Amino acid sequence: MKRRQFLHNTGTALSIPVLLNGMPLSAISRSQFFPSFNDDSDKVLVLVQLNGGNDGLSMVIPRDQYSELFKARSNVLIPENAIVPITDKVGFHPVMTGLRSLYDKGQLGIVQSVGYPNQNRSHFRSSDIWFSGSPADEFWTTGWLGRYLDTQYTDYPEGYPNPEYPHPFAITIGNVVSETCQGAAANYCLTITDPFALSPLYEGSPTDVPDTPYGEELAFLRTTILQTNAYGEEVTAAAEKAKNLAEYPEDNGLAQQLKTVALLIAGGLRTNIYVVNIGGFDTHANQVVEGDKTTGEHSQLLRAVSEAVSAFQEDLTLLGIEERVAGMTFSEFGRQIASNDSFGTDHGTAAPLFVFGSCVNPAVTGDNPDIPDQVERGEGVPMQYDFRDVYGSILMDWFEVSQNDIKTLFYPGFTYLPVLNACKPVATRPEVWKEDLLLNNYPNPFTSETTIRFTHPGGHVRLSIFNTLGSELQVLVNKQLTAGEHSVPFYGGHLPAGNYYYRLQVGNTAKTMRMSKI
Repeated sequence: MKRRQFLHNTGTALSIPVLLNGMPLSAISRSQFFPSFNDDSDKVLVLVQLNGGNDGLSMVIPRDQYSELFKARSNVLIPENAIVPITDKVGFHPVMTGLRSLYDKGQLGIVQSVGYPNQNRSHFRSSDIWFSGSPADEFWTTGWLGRYLDTQYTDYPEGYPNPEYPHPFAITIGNVVSETCQGAAANYCLTITDPFALSPLYEGSPTDVPDTPYGEELAFLRTTILQTNAYGEEVTAAAEKAKNLAEYPEDNGLAQQLKTVALLIAGGLRTNIYVVNIGGFDTHANQVVEGDKTTGEHSQLLRAVSEAVSAFQEDLTLLGIEERVAGMTFSEFGRQIASNDSFGTDHGTAAPLFVFGSCVNPAVTGDNPDIPDQVERGEGVPMQYDFRDVYGSILMDWFEVSQNDIKTLFYPGFTYLPVLNACKPVATRPEVWKEDLLLNNYPNPFTSETTIRFTHPGGHVRLSIFNTLGSELQVLVNKQLTAGEHSVPFYGGHLPAGNYYYRLQVGNTAKTMRMSKI
């Protein structure tokens, strides 16, 4: 049996590290830029996976685009007067009162239209891309956090746990280990369902193993069993030392997972990464109830997320550990702009995500998506921010990783985004440019040629063209430019008529605009 298959078959209690042919990491060495997890860092990152592809347009609603949205999705769009205002342009679904309260307290940030170039709309492949932080056309066998941990613990899992690192580096609450924490040689995640019911695995009798592939697998399994049993003892001990102080809804599975996370942090477990998840977001049908569009399957999911995260944040505050914890939601893709005839939505491209905690940037980062008057078949929300930029920015601000090392872990074009306001200043935070890019094109609509104009403060500029499915068709500019106004021609005579998007990224600012060919 392959180790990866063994992992998934035995993930109901505790995870099994997996030996994979991960991407080469020889060029990345542990250095002063990588502060150690688990020993001298008390920061905790909580990832909340919205499994199935969340409909961001029903969660963070562009109020200024309501009339266009109504034309495209009238059978699933909630009434305009039911939207809970966040800003003059953005609102929440009415069931999200808990998250609205966090936003008012400065404990919630929103990042608009997060995705990646050349969006893959398969659940499995797109999830792999989000787990690994890879480009859409490359297959990486390590997770983005697993690669980072590999830079610090090059000999893992051999010799762990030990007196210096007695606790697991990452924990998944649930039944399946998270690929986010897959390293080149092992997965750093321990998977648990109940910290008070961790039955030790049978270790067997110590005997010599043969010098064969079978012997290698047997030795691996023995090491894994010893490791998981030792980690399990530390998890249970931490859970027994603490008590939750906030009320969590009993019928909310995500809330109960986050309740466990808060308990373990408060109990002194020095684990820096937790992964929780909630499924059901693949809402092809019955996303809403026909007679009341504020109700239905999606509203139930949004209510669960809102109540779970708000209870978790309240618990952290009551426990006095709120400045140690930051969280982020993510989903493998958004949904299409237009709804279908089954009162649902189909696989799309980009969607908003949340960051939450006492040390986040409590703002809406980015612009509302531009909803066309005539939505094309299959059209999704265009990407404004690359998800790898969100990942890398969190590593920079929360775990003080240098920008150069982030580029090595993800991609050379990494761009810092101020999604966190680390409660204590960090040396890695680069300067943020806050002015508008003043991006437009003329003529629009166009027949064969249009000119894209923009202003910027100087530095590296990337300007590219996307179609409505999220495919990057052409890169027009990818180089250093001087400050000021610039004009770039785009020749689109070979393209079929329809909607297209151009995306400009300058420093830590990105903007996406729509143009039409007739």
